[in-house]
Amino acid sequence: MTASTPLLITFSIYLAAMVLIGFLAWRSTRSFDDYILGGRSLGSLVTALSAGASDMSGWLLMGLPGAMFVSGLSESWIAIGLILGAWANWRFVAGPLRVYTERTRNALTLPDYFTHRFADRQRILRILSALVILVFFAVYCASGIVAGARLFESVFGVPYAQALWLGAAATILYTLIGGFLAVSWTDTVQASLMIFALVLTPIAVVLGSGGVDSSLDLIAQADLARQALSTEALQSRLAWVGSGGVIAVVSAMAWGLGYFGQPHILARFMAADSLATIPKARRIGMTWMIACLAGAIATGFFGIAYFAGHPAQAATVHANPERVFIVLAEQLFNPWIAGVLLSAILAAIMSTLSCQLLVCSSALTEDFYKGFVRKQAGQRELVWVGRAMVLVVSLVAIAIARDPESRVLGLVSYAWAGFGAAFGPVVLLSLGWKRMTRNGALAGMLAGAITVIAWELSGSALYSMVPGFIAATVAIIVVSRLDRQPPDAVQVTHDQVRATLHENGY
Repeated sequence: MTASTPLLITFSIYLAAMVLIGFLAWRSTRSFDDYILGGRSLGSLVTALSAGASDMSGWLLMGLPGAMFVSGLSESWIAIGLILGAWANWRFVAGPLRVYTERTRNALTLPDYFTHRFADRQRILRILSALVILVFFAVYCASGIVAGARLFESVFGVPYAQALWLGAAATILYTLIGGFLAVSWTDTVQASLMIFALVLTPIAVVLGSGGVDSSLDLIAQADLARQALSTEALQSRLAWVGSGGVIAVVSAMAWGLGYFGQPHILARFMAADSLATIPKARRIGMTWMIACLAGAIATGFFGIAYFAGHPAQAATVHANPERVFIVLAEQLFNPWIAGVLLSAILAAIMSTLSCQLLVCSSALTEDFYKGFVRKQAGQRELVWVGRAMVLVVSLVAIAIARDPESRVLGLVSYAWAGFGAAFGPVVLLSLGWKRMTRNGALAGMLAGAITVIAWELSGSALYSMVPGFIAATVAIIVVSRLDRQPPDAVQVTHDQVRATLHENGY
């Protein structure tokens, strides 16, 4: 038996289990509402873990540890910003969005919610928001496919072009078959696997380096050696503020702002079975998230020490730091345990990719096909159109991911900023500000999306989320103030939603 045989068997069992869940969910999917939002039936545990798993894609086990390995503690600000942003999202968006989407004609998608929230009879908001989803999720889906390809390429030595298809096939299959329930149920399994891997691996890394004190000494020695070999003044990886200074810290923390505009995460809030589910789900979700982020940070950071003490094994990681978790799992554990740990990377990739594919499918089916092509389409027809759209979006994402030089964190960073700036301020203000208008929402989406794209092209050191979020917020407030009052029916619905939330302690 070769070393890769246990990995192959472990991966095969895991993938088969995910596809089996997809078929089980298929039997519970009777309508398009079931396919897109699971009939609003998720309990606290599934809501929490599905939201977490759909959020933390392959970058959690590849991109973030890789960034920590290269830059050290200064990359921790990303995790701090994400924790603060996620808590605020659960606290101030989850409950209100759950109530509001039900009151606005049982909105199934974010574009659907915007349309009914602002009584947009011209459906301009539906078109624009659906286009934003398709553009940025095409990039986001590509990041998941790249991460999956990197995993199969690293573990099995498969050429990148073939690894693209191997990494995406099972995810496409169970998403296409089982829809939202399959995605949510598999997310729960995947979230459990991810936290197991991210708790166990850093402990093994620290023990393999001789303990915490020994690890810190090895990191300091590695920094000295790196500085001696470089002609540049390199920042110590033990420093909390890196070479980018305050701008880099602000940019890292700004990742937290993105949560308010991520359609695949907001869909989990919309699918909760009741408002009472949200507080318990928040506690579960935040506990899971903090443990996973801490594990990812520790893996990358203490990986510096491990490879400083094992230089013969470090070449692969230095060539591509995003492989640090993969190499550590292979070096520190027997092949069977390593197979389970590396399945966690696959779990992270599949959980987010499946959610993104489903959101794109819902935008194409609900917001374009039903909205403009076949307004009287039946439930069965919509489900099959939704499945076809999953396949179409998958093929587009694979085409984008064909560049073998793609980096997971860079792709995620771009898409995360796009959604956070285009949708975040619109979602926040639509839930809390009665005076906000349709034209204000349009201005905010356009200002946020255009600013992110322009800022990314400028090459500025400041993360595009910051100017994008500010531009969108200012545009919403200014245009809404200059616009006429929203229709009376819209204001009445807003008051009713706020009254319901007040009665339930929000």
